[in-house]
Amino acid sequence: MTPPEKTLLESNLTSLKFLHRGKVRDIYAVDEHKLLIIQTDRLSAFDVVLQTPVPGKGKVLTAMSSFWFRKLDHIIPNHLTELSPESLVSTEELGQVLGRAFVVKRLKPLPIEAIVRGYVVGSGWKDYQKTGAICGIRLPAGLQVASKLPGGAIFTPSTKADQGAHDENISFPEVEKLLGNALAVQVREKAIALYTEASDYAAKKGIIIADTKFEFGQDDTGKLYLIDEALTPDSSRFWPADQYAPGKNPPSYDKQFVRDWLETQDWNKKAPAPTLPANILAKTSEKYQEVLRLLTEK
Repeated sequence: MTPPEKTLLESNLTSLKFLHRGKVRDIYAVDEHKLLIIQTDRLSAFDVVLQTPVPGKGKVLTAMSSFWFRKLDHIIPNHLTELSPESLVSTEELGQVLGRAFVVKRLKPLPIEAIVRGYVVGSGWKDYQKTGAICGIRLPAGLQVASKLPGGAIFTPSTKADQGAHDENISFPEVEKLLGNALAVQVREKAIALYTEASDYAAKKGIIIADTKFEFGQDDTGKLYLIDEALTPDSSRFWPADQYAPGKNPPSYDKQFVRDWLETQDWNKKAPAPTLPANILAKTSEKYQEVLRLLTEK
């Protein structure tokens, strides 16, 4: 019998200098040019980091991001280096990085979330219901929830909120104010190109990528890179194509089991969150593993 997957709620390396703990990732300094990023098994819901780790989640995020970074690097370079995370830590710390860490270039992150939508759902659906538009982009009348956008994918950026706060959708002119016109146009073009190629590939595997979030960074010369993670269940909505129909939210390969369970609890959506039961953790872990297998055959 296979032993249960060991979970990692928080890393605790002493071999490297600790820099930052995000919602999911822990970041350490390698040197002035490189960082070590560990994908933990933490999960956030309603902008609250839960204290119940999801078995195997961090390894799924690492494997899936690695797959997409390499598959799409002809569109834009990414922040991965060839340096092995295992070479940077002590023997006792190997379990914290094995299969769940990257060594990446130190880059300056852009102050926006680069979101691309191919379908009207989530906060985009809410915006559309109120205004007939998403991030200032007018859409045809009469669309239903989960409708495919008739004109193709659109770039719908948002702000980057502090942990515990909510990101806010912004218009392209607001992105231009933050980044300048040339960089804003480049980010929009690269984000849509990444989404389009990934969604075309996923469709052949029976998966719809409804929307996704990219993050970009620059080096000292201003060169643009894809950073953070790419096209994972944490940053994307993946739907099984055989269960899709406009007018309703299809089941998704992500943390929806967790959100649905939390909605049944007497909880004010502020930390600390309720402890997740074993069956919800198992179902969530299974969904993450399943979409990794379907998309990457790993």
